[in-house]
Amino acid sequence: MLEIKCATLNDADAAFDIRREAIRSQCVGAYTAEQMALWTRGNAEDGYSALMDKSFYLGWFNDEPVATGMLDLDNNEIGALFVLPAFTGRGYGKAMLDHLESLARELAIEEVVLDATLNAASFYRACGYVGDEQAIYHSPSGLQLACIPMKKRVGRTDGLMSEGHRFVTQ
Repeated sequence: MLEIKCATLNDADAAFDIRREAIRSQCVGAYTAEQMALWTRGNAEDGYSALMDKSFYLGWFNDEPVATGMLDLDNNEIGALFVLPAFTGRGYGKAMLDHLESLARELAIEEVVLDATLNAASFYRACGYVGDEQAIYHSPSGLQLACIPMKKRVGRTDGLMSEGHRFVTQ
């Protein structure tokens, strides 16, 4: 069972490592080797750790952090959804996405947006997101990557919780 908890500053390195490994494994073919190298360089202290102050979450399996996700409340945007390669295909990405959407509903957010990586657009479509037009994502580090802006109306639905996942907000 995946346990989802709010991240702390102490989780920044683990979150950065999950991100780096997920990109290196899952984005092959969607982006060039040069883009992926630039995208995954550095470490958490290069700015990624600042995300821990936002609504950033880690998914834990057997006391090991295996997934990340964030809800940027300033923009109603879901981001940083990454799963360690050894844990993909188990529903952990979907569990994290469900958690973030549930949080958005609790906060009375009607619609969430995201910039899907080219390799992840089909996953988001299967989860009810719409968007087909390719755009350019401008990362805070200056990297520019092709993406698919997507959105989903989440509305408010009380009492939803994914089976098999325990959502913990500490």
